[in-house]
Amino acid sequence: MDDERDPEATLREWKESMQAEHADAIANPDPDAEHAIEGVTQVSYRVSFAYDADAGELRRETVEQVDDPAEPDLLSCSCGVRGMTREEAREHVAAARTE
Repeated sequence: MDDERDPEATLREWKESMQAEHADAIANPDPDAEHAIEGVTQVSYRVSFAYDADAGELRRETVEQVDDPAEPDLLSCSCGVRGMTREEAREHVAAARTE
């Protein structure tokens, strides 16, 4: 098998193609789709356990939230466009409203 294709060049081309598709999906939203921006964030909890000697088990005793939800780094649209920055999401929803 004599493949003279440079794997780095192939990866670079694929990445550029995916970035172009992503930019197009942001700038040209599907006019028939529902558009709602959403994000996912995590909150940490401290959970303490007590040992139940009779059952030989740990049982959850308390749950305490230890931080507040942070702003998500990346946002998505309900139409399927994922991985947008806040600015890209604003651009996407604004474009959807002008069509």
